[in-house]
Amino acid sequence: MKEIIIIILIIEIAALFLYLQNNWIYINKIRYSTEKLPENFKGMRIVHLSDLHSKDFGQGNKTLLEKVRRLNPDIIVFTGDLIDSRRYEESVSFNTMKELRKEAPLYYCIGNHEARSSGFEASLEKKLRSIGIRVLRNSGEFLEKSGDRIFIMGVEDPFKESKGYYTGKKDKEHLKRYIDEALSGKGVSAEDFKILLSHRPEQLKLYSEEKMNLVFSGHAHGGQIRIPFIKRGILAPNQGYFPKYTSGLHIMEDTALVISRGLGNSGFPFRVFNRPEIILVELG
Repeated sequence: MKEIIIIILIIEIAALFLYLQNNWIYINKIRYSTEKLPENFKGMRIVHLSDLHSKDFGQGNKTLLEKVRRLNPDIIVFTGDLIDSRRYEESVSFNTMKELRKEAPLYYCIGNHEARSSGFEASLEKKLRSIGIRVLRNSGEFLEKSGDRIFIMGVEDPFKESKGYYTGKKDKEHLKRYIDEALSGKGVSAEDFKILLSHRPEQLKLYSEEKMNLVFSGHAHGGQIRIPFIKRGILAPNQGYFPKYTSGLHIMEDTALVISRGLGNSGFPFRVFNRPEIILVELG
């Protein structure tokens, strides 16, 4: 009888642990300073969200929305996989974005799940645009403040053309073309501070070569299962086992990459030592 009680207790503790790991949102605050940022944009607060995969945090995503609201963002950036192509739930995704848009201007690039979902392009994308969300598909625009300006742009996910997860060279070629398209005809100079939204973190070298100043990415889900203390993930798409780019701030020359661990799950249903994450980046 004692053994049964112990087994039940272990199961209950494990279930509670997994519930908290997958539903207790972590706020990651990052301050990034660079001389390249125009003076009037210093202090800008950017909330970074990614990889929701149609997940609800409370009814109507109330918990997520309240946490974003308390961060008082100047803009919100969402770096793909809002929906999950395996369980497409348009209403959850649309209603969440509609409420987020009330908090701040919202800029959004697509991920691999949008790229392989017919429902997104046929319906959800149009609805998002109709409520003022900037869906950046190889496009961008200037943000202006007191005579200063920065350029924010977003690119599509190369899965649209590569149709796979281990196509690094092809992905790089596609992304380079997307970046060129986003910049084309916009009057962006070498001196302009450029923010890029791109779902793929593993392409940091390309973003550095393209002279992006600040990049926001997701996709890696923090490595899904993170090893305690050394803070490394076990597996990420397009990177394989023990991936390098899964979380936090990475610097390569003049390019800063901020990677979100994301909010939801897809193929593998659990996060372990890898709580869902909202990132707040304060520019300085």
